Amino acid sequence: MKKRLAVLMFSLAMTPVFADEPVITDVAVKKVGMVWNFKVTVEHPDTGWDHYADGWEILDSNGKKIGYRKLLHPHVEEQPFTRSLTGVVIPDGTREVFVRAKCSVDGWSSEKIRVELSP
Repeated sequence: MKKRLAVLMFSLAMTPVFADEPVITDVAVKKVGMVWNFKVTVEHPDTGWDHYADGWEILDSNGKKIGYRKLLHPHVEEQPFTRSLTGVVIPDGTREVFVRAKCSVDGWSSEKIRVELSP
């Protein structure tokens, strides 16, 4: 019994622990002339350079990428955090976009945030 318990404890210790996927908690959008500016707030339990939220993207309703904001470093001490992307060209007639975040280990979040665009 002790041997089985030891093997179980070793197996659990060797199982990777994944942080939660990044969550977008807020999106602010403003049209400036012919382009759009986005401010996106992301929350993710960054642990350092080995595991952190490393980007977010803007998609149209067909899943085509319209914009991408690369996050260049972990935000261990700054949660949630907000970063901007300016000068985003949105095709005429587009009334909504979707924003999702990415993690350096787990990839793209399964949740896409719908954002209505008001001219």
